[in-house]
Amino acid sequence: MSEAGPPRRGKPPVFLERQSYRRRRVIDAARVLPFIGMLLWLVPLLWAEEGAAAVRSSSAILYLFGVWALLVLGAVVLSSRLAAQGRYGAEPGGEGG
Repeated sequence: MSEAGPPRRGKPPVFLERQSYRRRRVIDAARVLPFIGMLLWLVPLLWAEEGAAAVRSSSAILYLFGVWALLVLGAVVLSSRLAAQGRYGAEPGGEGG
């Protein structure tokens, strides 16, 4: 008999639209990307400088260039997703897909 039960008190559950939720996560990823890049660029400071375990400077430069390339690629992917979400989300009456 009491399928619905008594009315709940307190705050109603938060409902976020799927499009806005995904857009916020992509924006969060774009905000975190520079910090990830900074941490990856600081990794060579932890490498050994002397002895048999020393890393050659050519390897360090290749590592830094690789991190830079990955950051550029990540920025391109994030910006294209934001642009696509902006185009599809701005259509009047469209729900997106």
